[in-house]
Amino acid sequence: MNQNFVVNVGRQLGSGGREVGEKLAARLQIAFYDKELINLASEESGLCRTFFEKADERASQGFLGGWLGMRFSFINEGAMPMGNCLSNDALFKVQSDVIRQLAARQSCLFVGRCADYILRDHPRCVNIFISASPEDRIARLCRIHAVTEQEAEEMIEKADKHRSSYYNYYSNKTWGAASSYHLCVNSSQLGIEGTVDFVEAFVRRSLG
Repeated sequence: MNQNFVVNVGRQLGSGGREVGEKLAARLQIAFYDKELINLASEESGLCRTFFEKADERASQGFLGGWLGMRFSFINEGAMPMGNCLSNDALFKVQSDVIRQLAARQSCLFVGRCADYILRDHPRCVNIFISASPEDRIARLCRIHAVTEQEAEEMIEKADKHRSSYYNYYSNKTWGAASSYHLCVNSSQLGIEGTVDFVEAFVRRSLG
């Protein structure tokens, strides 16, 4: 694969999707971007990263929700009047521009953040979605975050709601639906390493 290409990975919380993406990027020897996009968007725009953290993978709540319910004042060389505000939609545009710039310069893998929609016109792009069984998702979160099963279930419910709302709002597609991606994989079937093997083979076959 000599030409630049992009792999976009959507994932359920607790599915191991981020780990799959990170391992896959290492095998393909391409750049990996997840939370790093928040720093890059902050640097590109000159805005505090807190703005992007609060809006991360959260859809606009409509005109009133986007502009009044979640308002962020610019802070650059001193406080600016509250009339200078950013909606989630404006922050999404900033982050989208960063994603497009990165994809234009190099081969890379993006985790979440609607990158598959943002890069829908990229000529060499593969879109993947990683899911897992509820039991495995809960067990993984309990192990990683040292939480109870009930707390893990609440984390999953909240994350699924935010991610699906964000993706559906900005892409006009359905988060987690097979028709929205080139490949959907349940990591519970193959395990993390097996899933990486499977997805790597699919990506290489798809891109030739």
